Amino acid sequence: MSGASGTPYAAAVLRALLAAGESVDLVVSRASRLTLLDETGISFRDAHWRDDLRQWLARGADGKPDTFDVAVDDVRHWPAGDLAAGPSSGSYPAKGMLIVPASTACVAGVALGLSKDLLQRSASVTLKEGRRLVVCVRETPLNGQTLKHMVSLDEAGAIVLPASPAFYAGATHIQDLVDFVAGRTLDAAGVPHSLYRRWEGELGSGHSGGGSGSRGV
Repeated sequence: MSGASGTPYAAAVLRALLAAGESVDLVVSRASRLTLLDETGISFRDAHWRDDLRQWLARGADGKPDTFDVAVDDVRHWPAGDLAAGPSSGSYPAKGMLIVPASTACVAGVALGLSKDLLQRSASVTLKEGRRLVVCVRETPLNGQTLKHMVSLDEAGAIVLPASPAFYAGATHIQDLVDFVAGRTLDAAGVPHSLYRRWEGELGSGHSGGGSGSRGV
């Protein structure tokens, strides 16, 4: 997680990864902790990260607590300042990396190959090892420099995925829009999920059932 607005996107991705049986190495940047506090009122503390993470992931995109029942046993948290952490090395086993949400500062740092913190270092490692890197950019409008950085990421092998929800899936709740972006992120990572109604080639099909039913994840 970087410091861009969009912590509900990160929560939805984390819940779906855990529901798919994936183990997760979590890096929460310093800026993203401020965003999480601002958007949810939850402080993410190193000494109490499991309790804080559980409280956050249980919250719906509308801010309602205890919307989801989530176990965090398969999550390992690494402080963003720990450049000796496991994900900082190419020999550490990992399938890939998702940056959700990705700020423009994060996009620039990864595109330029910087390693100012564990988030950027892990992204550089992911690219050099030829693993899948999905960068979920959450910013608007985009200036020319950021667009150039996004092109650089694409050329380096990353998947640049703007946080752009679609409406053909019949969204009826803010969580449905969040889950669409989370689902597309997981699609790019090759992780199975049932977060949104997929397009089946029939106009109006998204209105028949209403929503994705993802709040049962």
